[in-house]
Amino acid sequence: MKEFEYKTEQFLPIHIQTAWDFFSSPDNLSLLTPKDMDFTVLTELNSHIYNNMIIDYTVSPLLNIPLKWKTKILDVDDKVEFTDIQLKGPFKKWKHVHQFVQIDEGVLVKDIVQYQLPFGIIGQFVHSLVVKKRIEDIFSYRKKVLARLFKKQNGTT
Repeated sequence: MKEFEYKTEQFLPIHIQTAWDFFSSPDNLSLLTPKDMDFTVLTELNSHIYNNMIIDYTVSPLLNIPLKWKTKILDVDDKVEFTDIQLKGPFKKWKHVHQFVQIDEGVLVKDIVQYQLPFGIIGQFVHSLVVKKRIEDIFSYRKKVLARLFKKQNGTT
C-alpha cells in the first residue's frame, strides 16, 4: 500500500507560547478548516491537548458526505511538537506531526502529514485525481487564515 506525505511550513510573527496556546486548543481546528468541509468537533473539550486525548469530529471532505473522524493525540512536547493519528475515519492511515520552532521575531510552524488511502490501486487513483489537491487546498486555506489572525501590525502581534 502506497504511503503519501505532505509537508508545509509557515512563519508566524508571534511568540512560541502564543503559537502553542492556539494550536494546542482543539477548539481552533474548525477555524483552520475550509467552511465547505463542515468540520465539527463533537467531543466536549475544556482543555488543551494532552497525550492520549481522543477527539471525535464530523467532516465532509468530498461531495458533502459527512464522515465521522476520531483522532488520538500523541507525543505532546510542550511548545515543541505534537502528533495526531486517525483511529477512525476516511484514511487507511493518517499521522499529522505539528512542530513549532522559535526563530527570530516569530515561530516557524511545520506540518508533516503521512497518510494512506483505502481501496488499493483505486485509492491511489483517487489520490491523484482528488485527494492530493484537496489536502493542498486545506493547508493553503489554513495558511491564509493564520496569516490573517497573526499578521504583524506596527511591530506588534
